[in-house]
Amino acid sequence: MKKMMMLTVLALAGCSRAPEPQKNNPAIGMPNPASVYCIQQSGTLERVQTAEGEVSYCRLPSGERIEEWTLFRRDHPQRANSLR
Repeated sequence: MKKMMMLTVLALAGCSRAPEPQKNNPAIGMPNPASVYCIQQSGTLERVQTAEGEVSYCRLPSGERIEEWTLFRRDHPQRANSLR
């Protein structure tokens, strides 16, 4: 009887797994192109909370303050046939 109990305990112990160590997963995705462009122009990012949500502005070295996507689109106009 003791042998049977010992075999049962060993069999159950063999079925258990050691906990897996947690992995530090890197962030997925890419940075916001408009934010990156602002920084490349030596600008600084300013985030403003409004009733509609958060808005990001770029403060350029000239002192101009412009919404970061407006700046990006202004300096990167799309061609009419770029979607075809």
